[in-house]
Amino acid sequence: MKTSIATVSISGSLTEKLEAIAGAGYDGIEIFEQDFIAFDGSPRDVGRMVRDHGLEITLFQPFRDFEGLPEPYRSKTFDRAERKFDLMGELGTDTILFCSSCHPKALGGIDRAADDFAELGTRAAARGIKVGYEALAWGTHVNDHRDAWEIVRRADHPNIGLILDSFHTLGRGIDPETIRRIPGDKIFFVQLADAPRIDMDLLYWSRHFRNMPGEGDLDVMAFMQAVMAAGYAGPVSLEIFNDQFRGGSTRGVAEDGYRSLIALMDDVRRAEPGLALDLPEMPARVGVNGVSFVEFASRGADARSLEALLLTLGFEKSGTHLNKAVTLWQQGDVHIVVNEETEGHAATTFNARGTTVCDIGLAVEDANAVTARATSLGIELFSQPIGPGELGIPAIRGLSGSVLHFMDDASGLGDVWDVEFDADAAPAGAGITRIDHLAQTMSYEDMLSWSLFYTALFDMQKSPMVDVFDPDGLVRSQVVESADGALRLTLNGADSHRTLAGRFLSETFGASVQHVALATDDIFATAEALAARGFDPLPMPQNYYDDLAARFDIAPDLLERMQRLNLLYDHDDRGAFFQTYSRAFAGGLFFEILQREPGYTGFGAPNAPFRIAAQKRQRRAKGVPKA
Repeated sequence: MKTSIATVSISGSLTEKLEAIAGAGYDGIEIFEQDFIAFDGSPRDVGRMVRDHGLEITLFQPFRDFEGLPEPYRSKTFDRAERKFDLMGELGTDTILFCSSCHPKALGGIDRAADDFAELGTRAAARGIKVGYEALAWGTHVNDHRDAWEIVRRADHPNIGLILDSFHTLGRGIDPETIRRIPGDKIFFVQLADAPRIDMDLLYWSRHFRNMPGEGDLDVMAFMQAVMAAGYAGPVSLEIFNDQFRGGSTRGVAEDGYRSLIALMDDVRRAEPGLALDLPEMPARVGVNGVSFVEFASRGADARSLEALLLTLGFEKSGTHLNKAVTLWQQGDVHIVVNEETEGHAATTFNARGTTVCDIGLAVEDANAVTARATSLGIELFSQPIGPGELGIPAIRGLSGSVLHFMDDASGLGDVWDVEFDADAAPAGAGITRIDHLAQTMSYEDMLSWSLFYTALFDMQKSPMVDVFDPDGLVRSQVVESADGALRLTLNGADSHRTLAGRFLSETFGASVQHVALATDDIFATAEALAARGFDPLPMPQNYYDDLAARFDIAPDLLERMQRLNLLYDHDDRGAFFQTYSRAFAGGLFFEILQREPGYTGFGAPNAPFRIAAQKRQRRAKGVPKA
C-alpha cells in the first residue's frame, strides 16, 4: 500500500513540504496546482525535486468545471485539459483529478457527462494519462459518488475511472457500503479526511474543518473497509483542508497524517482479515491498566516544598534509589517519584521548567508491544544510560518532551520498586488509593495531535470536546480514556495566555502535566485525615455552597461538612462526585482529591469555572499579576 498526502494539507513552501513529507515516511504526494504555480522553477524542476526526495507524484489536481458544458465552453475546456496533460508530462505524473462541475453554465444529464468523459479518455490515452472523476459534495449536478460512478461506467473507457474522497461521501451521509459494488480497478485514487460533526454549509465545512482520520467524528474506517473490499490496490492519500494545519508545524502535521494513515489501515486489516494489504506488521493497540508512577523533576528547596506537600496529602517516603538522587513516595497504589539528579532527562527538564512532571509510568499488558507499535507509527523512542542493577524499561517521548515509560508484570518490569529501591511497604496514608486521572495542558493547536497520539497507540477512546469557561477566556477540554477507566487523561487546550491553563504553559515553558487527580473511596474521611496533617485546600466561597443548596437536594448537615472541608460536588443520573484541590505550587501545578460513585464517569466539569476562579484569587493573594 502506497501512502500519500496532498501538498495543500500542510503549511510551508513546496521545498519545506517535500522535506516534511519525505521525513514522515510517505511514498508520494498529490501536488496541488497552486503549489506548483507558486514555485520558482519549471515543471521538470518540480518533478525532479519530488523524486530527489524519494517521492512520486501520485496525483495532479484539481481540474475544475469540465463536464456538461455547452459550446463554446466545451471546446475550451478540452483545450485546457490538453494543456494540463502537457504539464503532467513534464512533472512526471500520469493521474489527474477532475472534480464534478460547479460551473453556472453546466448542464445536467448522466449521458451528456459520460460522453464528455469518453472523449476525454481517448485524448488522455494518447498521452498515457488516467483521469479520475470525483463527486464534490456540493457539485451542481453530481454530488454523490454513486452518480459519479454511473458516469464513469457509461463512459466505458479504460483511462477514465473514479476518485473517492471520504469527506464527500461521509459528509453527505452517504452509506459507504455502496462502494463495495464498484469494481476495484475502476477506482483510480482514494483520498481520506475526517472532520468534526458540525452543522454548516458543506463547502465551508470541507475547506476549513477537515482533519486527519481518527481526529474527527466521521466513520472513515467503514469507508476504507468498503474501498478495500471492492478490490482497490492504489495509493491511499490524505487531502486535508484545515486552517489550523495551514498555520501549524509543517513537520508535525505531516507526521500526524502518516500516523493516522498507518493506524487506520492497521485497523482495516484487523477488521477485514481476508484483505491482502501490503502493510508492515505491528502489534495491535495495547491495553493500559493504569498509572504506575508519576515522576517529578525537582531539586533543593523546591524538592523540599514538594515533599512537604506530599506529606500533607498522606504520602510517606518509602524508598531511596540505589544509584540516584531519587526518592519514592507511596500511598495505596500511587507511586510518586521525586528526581533530584543533576544529569539526564529529569535534570534537563528541571533546568528548563523548574519543578514539573517529567515522566509518567504506565502499567500495560505488554511493554515491548507498545514500543513496537510506537515505532511503526513514527513515534520517537526514549532511552538514556542505565546504572548497575537497573531495569531497561521501554519508553517513548511524550507531550512537550516528557517521557512515558511502560511496565508489565510478565517481563518483571513491574518489580522496579523492589529491584531499584530499598523500598518499604506502602504506608496506610489518608485513604488515597490510586491515580484517577492526569490533566495535560497544551496549546489548543496541539490537541488534535495528542488525542491522535494516544488513540492510535493505546486501546483508548476520546470523548467529544467541551468548553471550559475561565474568567479570562476559553479552554477546550477532551477526555481520552480506556474503556474500563484504568487510564484517564484530560487534554486541555489553551489559546490565550490570560487563562489559568495558558499562564501555566507560559510560566513553565510548556510543562505537560498541570494536575494529578488522586482517588479515594471515602473523601470525607480522607479530607479529615488530610486536615489533621496540615493540608491546606483550595478555599471555596459561600456563594458556591448556596448555589449547591439550590441545585441539589443535599442535607444541611452534609452541606455544612462539605463547606468546612472545601469539597465540591456534582451529580448525574448515574451517581455522585466529590472533589477538592490543593493550592497551586511550582508555577501552577496542583493536586485534586476525588471520590466518584460507581457509574459516574465525568470529571466535575460544572465545577471547573468555580475552581478556576478560586485559583485565580489565590494567585492574586500571592501578588501574582493577573496577566
